Amino acid sequence: MTSLRAATDATTAIPTVLVLNGPNLDRLGKRQPEVYGATTLADVESELRTLAKELGVVVDCRQSNYEGQLIEWVHEAADYGWPVIINPGGLTHTSVALRDALAEIADGAGFHEVHISNIHAREEFRHHSYLSALAAGVIVGCGTDGYSMALRRVSTTL
Repeated sequence: MTSLRAATDATTAIPTVLVLNGPNLDRLGKRQPEVYGATTLADVESELRTLAKELGVVVDCRQSNYEGQLIEWVHEAADYGWPVIINPGGLTHTSVALRDALAEIADGAGFHEVHISNIHAREEFRHHSYLSALAAGVIVGCGTDGYSMALRRVSTTL
């Protein structure tokens, strides 16, 4: 695991935004393209890095299929006072532990929740998010453009 501190440019103090992707998002472009589209996670991250330069921020993009790893990264972001953009994938509907970790971010730099598909138009079990009530913003159903929307919003608060 690379420390988030490595993403901070100490000489210029450029604000950093942590972008987290949860389980199965490493399969973007391959898994259920009829739902999630053909764009890969690498494409999303490249677009975010380009946009971040325009906005004068740095993005640190990370993905894990493991809940505990995501929680560790949220804790690091809290320690550094970084805002978070998160697509928690299936953990949206199941993880009280991730919610508890993000509560610390919600009380500090804030976080935005992103979902590529409209979770409210899918299976009933996907309609509930344990995270949304704590989020500064929630973007659903806008495809991968939701990440850029969230980054634009977060950049206005830095």
